[in-house]
Amino acid sequence: MTRAAHVMPNAQDQQQPGASDKAAQTQASLNGMAPASAGAVVISVDAMGGDLGPEATIAGVAKAARTAPELQFIVHGPQEVLAPLIAQHNLGDKVELHHAEGVVTMEDKPAQVMRSGKNTSMWSAIESVREGAADVAVSCGNTGALMAVSMIRLRKIPGVNRPAIASFWPSRNAAGWNVMLDMGADVKADASDLLTYALMGSSYARNALGITRPRVGLLNVGTEEHKGRAELKEAYGLIEQTQDAGAFDFAGFVEGSHLAADRADVIVTDGFTGNVALKTGEGTAKLVSELLREALTSTLLAKLGALLAMGALKRLQAKVDPRRANGGVFLGLNGTVVKSHGSADATSFAAAIALAARLSKSGFAARLAARVASALPEMHDGPTNGAEASEKSESSQ
Repeated sequence: MTRAAHVMPNAQDQQQPGASDKAAQTQASLNGMAPASAGAVVISVDAMGGDLGPEATIAGVAKAARTAPELQFIVHGPQEVLAPLIAQHNLGDKVELHHAEGVVTMEDKPAQVMRSGKNTSMWSAIESVREGAADVAVSCGNTGALMAVSMIRLRKIPGVNRPAIASFWPSRNAAGWNVMLDMGADVKADASDLLTYALMGSSYARNALGITRPRVGLLNVGTEEHKGRAELKEAYGLIEQTQDAGAFDFAGFVEGSHLAADRADVIVTDGFTGNVALKTGEGTAKLVSELLREALTSTLLAKLGALLAMGALKRLQAKVDPRRANGGVFLGLNGTVVKSHGSADATSFAAAIALAARLSKSGFAARLAARVASALPEMHDGPTNGAEASEKSESSQ
């Protein structure tokens, strides 16, 4: 299987091409042209570790393969478990199976996995990205362990102190989603970390949502500039000063009521606050869904009304279905890793794969590294080739 080498011609962040055809692809990018594909997009899949087991992940792979025939997969896990499932879904020509006996459970500590997890499906899936056999990895396993393995095997890109997890949040803006980070990779974040999150989040919004110049908001207890902790006030100044170099518009402080509003496209916060907000949102959505179901089935008249409104209710259900936005992306690493929800079913896992493929086709990892390098030159000995290309491309636009 060969690696993908697509470039999105209208993206603001410049892709850093592979070594073999770097010059040709860079020139094509500078000319606003998309070079021809070097082959299929290869997705490395940790098939174990999810709440619903490998049956759900392999079914998700099959669903994604039917939707996007150009995808190829390297699937990691016990051969005796996965081979029959792969055969059941007729995936023989789409899947390369890598045997990995061990499984990272949700109870495993990251430090434990780092010491003795080299034989696990999770480690093997990340290793395929590190070795260049796959473009991106997808896993619905233990988040802490996945981040730890990803950091030690892929390493952080220059300029990033703390990687972040970015997720989609349903909103009223034109794209229908906001990007929010950090969602729990690290409970701490100082002012420079929050600035880096702004750069990475805006790059993600450009590549995943197609927003040319995202609006970035900094989550706080109020919108007034004098409110908040000292590091938030410092981050406010840093982000405001960097918005031109980062190709985003700073929307200032935002508060909890703006998470789903049309105030910002990217919402930046520390991992503690982001994870609390995420779990609160999930719990609230579940409660509203249960209360609505109870109300619509409480009486015969309510059931009749629900029947008459069935079309509208189905459209609403499809719009707010969290499975459509499944997949938190690890930002700040030398490679792309998508974390699927642990309870993902086949539809959810297929959505995470689709997100991974979209990011791979856009050359997202190299674009993000170039953006951070060009916007924070003082953190580097010099700009990377990708950063130089990004600066040249944007200066000509």
